[in-house]
Amino acid sequence: MMENKQILDSFSEKETFETAKQLAEQAKAGEVYCLSGDLGVGKTVFTKGFAAGLGICEPVSSPTFTIVQIYEEGRMPLYHFDVYRIEDIEEMEEIGYEDCFYGEGVCLIEWAELIKEILPENCKKILIEKDLKKGFDYRRITIEA
Repeated sequence: MMENKQILDSFSEKETFETAKQLAEQAKAGEVYCLSGDLGVGKTVFTKGFAAGLGICEPVSSPTFTIVQIYEEGRMPLYHFDVYRIEDIEEMEEIGYEDCFYGEGVCLIEWAELIKEILPENCKKILIEKDLKKGFDYRRITIEA
């Protein structure tokens, strides 16, 4: 199987937002996107752009303490997970993750590597990295399908 990998350069928050927006405009129901990157790398900016690409206008914030935030006003629901604080995979079952992963919407999961045993096989991986040699606002966005 050929791995589909795309590496994009972003030199500003606006470019990161636009990259995510364009990705979401192509998103299909049932897709799961795993969003990785260090703290402060721009995952929330990316998520805001992704939500905009789905036609979601309401404010988007990281669901650090609620684990999942559901936005239903776009062309399909967005299930935004932040599983950084998950201590046991059973917490995911308690919030009904399967309805989100295999539902009518699209999932965006921050820190997905912490729940890899329950992720669908065909999830898309997005890695956002800094490279200070290319500037303070530079981000390398790697998308793997």
